[in-house]
Amino acid sequence: MLIVQKYGGTSVGDLDRIENVAKRVAKTKDRGDDVVVVVSAMSGETNKLISYANHFSTNPSPREMDILLSSGERVTSALLAIALKEMGYDAVALTGRQAGIITDSIHTKARIEEIDTSKMRENLNEGKIVIVAGFQGITKNGMVTTLGRGGSDLSAVAIAGALKADLCEIYTDVDGVYTTDPRIVPNAKKIDKISYDEMLEFASLGAKVLQNRSVELAKKLNVNLVTRSSFNDNEGTLITKEENIMEKPVVSGIALDKNQARITLRGVSDKPGIAAKIFTTLADANINVDMIIQNVGEDGSTNLGFTVPENEFDRAKEIMLDLNASKNLEFDKDIAKVSIVGVGMKSHSGVAAKAFETLAAENINIEMISTSEIKISMVVKEKYSELAVRSLHDAYELDK
Repeated sequence: MLIVQKYGGTSVGDLDRIENVAKRVAKTKDRGDDVVVVVSAMSGETNKLISYANHFSTNPSPREMDILLSSGERVTSALLAIALKEMGYDAVALTGRQAGIITDSIHTKARIEEIDTSKMRENLNEGKIVIVAGFQGITKNGMVTTLGRGGSDLSAVAIAGALKADLCEIYTDVDGVYTTDPRIVPNAKKIDKISYDEMLEFASLGAKVLQNRSVELAKKLNVNLVTRSSFNDNEGTLITKEENIMEKPVVSGIALDKNQARITLRGVSDKPGIAAKIFTTLADANINVDMIIQNVGEDGSTNLGFTVPENEFDRAKEIMLDLNASKNLEFDKDIAKVSIVGVGMKSHSGVAAKAFETLAAENINIEMISTSEIKISMVVKEKYSELAVRSLHDAYELDK
């Protein structure tokens, strides 16, 4: 088998942890598998490099930042190769450039365009363990680039797709995807298998196990992903095609996103173009609007409400006040989004009714609702959000 393993910042956080990773990689090699390892910078390293740059400039050049930030992963890859060689394994560290990762030229958030796998294959054919510095690539004209947040996961998935690897294992400090946050519901269960679409919903709804860009790429390249812990030998969660999952539960899990804020416009003129003007202006400012609700108009006016990430709220508020779209603007940061996710919803009725009954029984008012084929999202007051998650987890018997 050919396995791509990715180790995040906490997994390679210090020299002892790098040695722990070397032992794990060696164990995989001893099983007779070929291994490509993708590594992040040691935890805290990227922030340290950013602070160095900010010492000289509050707005450093993106080109120079890419050269600076890509050094963190190169350090880890070299140290891991040195550790493995000392253990008697033939290992080689490659930069993004040497691994053939070609990107577009957008510095600090580049996208991978293609991967020339010849160098990696050459080393694999010689029996070597290949260690690639994640989070980085190179443009066609030789400029170093980085891939933005979650970039090492993207590197690993893209390499697994290009090499047609049998499996891509993403090692973090958690041992898989749970039915909900175990800090909120201690009896939350680990999910054995989950579909790409469900994982995308979890990732976009605030679950921080995997970044959604890497799940999107895994789906596109048909890469079987496993997310697991580098600190134990527990089986992880397999993220795969829906048809690879025999028993599809109606509800797979409950997600909670507290990074939400709502803006409501009351008494907006109910005529064409008003919503377009509001949402175009927000889009031009790169503000991500999530849920939108508009009431049926009366007397030539209507109410319009929408949510934005809380960290974009102040900018959105400023824009709305500038637009002066309505004299009756209301702002609310005391909200959270609770979502029910499951591919089994497609073929089962009554999922939404059960959710509404469960929250009603706890006297929790639902302020906004949005649905898709495999998701129901509800906005509630933040102070009731964890109670909502616990109640829904019980109602759908997700601890069974």
